[in-house]
This record gives sequence, structure tokens and C-alpha cells, in this order.
Amino acid sequence: MRTEATVPRMPWWQATRETVAMVVGLGTLALLCLSWFPAAAVLHLLLPRRTGQWLGRRVACHGFRFYLRVLELACGCRFDLAALDGLGREGAMIVAANHPSLLDAVLLVSRLPNAVCIMKAALLDNPMFGAGARLARYIRNDNLVNLISRSRAALREGTQIIVFPEGSRTEQFPIDRVLPSIGLVAQRAQVPVQVVLLDFSSPYLGKGWPIWRRPSLPLVVTARLGQRFDAPQDVPTFTDALQRHFDDALSPESADAATDTARPCTPPRPISS
Repeated sequence: MRTEATVPRMPWWQATRETVAMVVGLGTLALLCLSWFPAAAVLHLLLPRRTGQWLGRRVACHGFRFYLRVLELACGCRFDLAALDGLGREGAMIVAANHPSLLDAVLLVSRLPNAVCIMKAALLDNPMFGAGARLARYIRNDNLVNLISRSRAALREGTQIIVFPEGSRTEQFPIDRVLPSIGLVAQRAQVPVQVVLLDFSSPYLGKGWPIWRRPSLPLVVTARLGQRFDAPQDVPTFTDALQRHFDDALSPESADAATDTARPCTPPRPISS
């Protein structure tokens, strides 16, 4: 007769703590977004473009930094983002990061006060969720030609552009295939590409993690700086080199050498009944 190993039950207090942390975390983020969007929508119509984008980016940076502080104090999360602190002063570049979680953009924007993200057109046009992004002049992703043109214009102004080269959250950890579009933008704008490596202690809010599923606490996140690539001359060669760098830097061996707490995620386990 075959016996199956039993999974130890989580103590009730741990389950309660993680549920409260989930509600506080998601509720705080929703409250911040809902409280800002009416003002952002009005200011987008009234303010000159340069003034509006400066204000929108600073509000996003400080708002997300406040949000992460709430997660640390109330939810038992730990964020080591010190590696990003000097990056915001280094001028125009593309910041290319792996994308294990929905929190990734929040983490990066909280430390890069003059950065913008590339957003889907439908999300940017959303009256509620796109108001702050429109004020900050985030970049609309409707087609590749317009994306390159808008990105070049932003980079000429000294903006840093946050890009997730996988195109969406990671499915095959530690990283999916890198898309060539980042190389096209960097080549046309003639700007460097700075790699950022995000290590999570668990795949919270990853591709297979429903938004209503409790986090595994403590959640520990570390940001590391990877290689900085010069503006590419040959896009396929650059794309291959970027893929190899991500693969090597996110391997378990590299993560173990860099940090003892957070490491590249593994796919989330299915939710047990």
C-alpha cells in the first residue's frame, strides 16, 4: 500500500499574518493610486508638459518609496535596493531588468526619480489607472515604430527608460527569452543599457501567483547591478550577449555568491486544496 507524504500545516497565526499582510499591501497600493488619479488627470490638462512630467515622475518615485516602507513596517518585507540609489544620477540610459513579479516596476521607479516605463496603450488610456502615467509621460507601446520614436525623444531629454526585455513576467525561470526590441531602441538612440537583477525569496505576484494568494513571509527582495552594455552596433549580437548575461547572472550559483537571503525565483507551486 502506497503512502503519500503529508505537507505540514501552516500555523494559524502565520496564515493570519500573511493574509493581513496581503490585504494591507494591496489595499495600500489601491488607495495610493485612487487618491492620486483625480489630481493627475486634472494636472495633465493644466500643466505644461515639462512641469507635468517632472511632477508626475517625482510623485511616482516618492509614492512607491512610501509604499515599500509600508510593506517593510506592516507586512514583514525586506527590500535591499541600495544598488539602485546612484543610478538615477547617471543620465539617459535604458534600465533592463528581469521580471519575476508585478512589484518589479514599483521597486525600480521608487529609486529612479527620472525614469519612465513602457506601457500598453490600453492601460495608458485607462481613465483611472493611466492618469498618473500620462502625467509622467510614460511611453505608449502601440507599435514598434512609434515606440522607438518616443523612446528616442525621451532619452534625448535625459530620461531613463525601464524595460523588461522578456516582454512579460517570467514563465520559465530564471528568465525567458530576451526580445530584440530593446536592442533596436538602444541602437537608434545610441544610449547604454544597464542590467538590473532582481532576486526574490519567493515568486510572489509572479506569472503563476494569483493576486489573492497570500505571500510567503518574510518576503526578501534584493536588487543587483549587472553589466552595462554600450549602445549596440549589431542588434542580434547584442541580444544574444544580453541573454547570456541574464542567464549567467541569474543562475543559482551567481545568486548565492551575491546574497544569502534572496535569489532568483523558482516557479510558484500550484495552490493545494
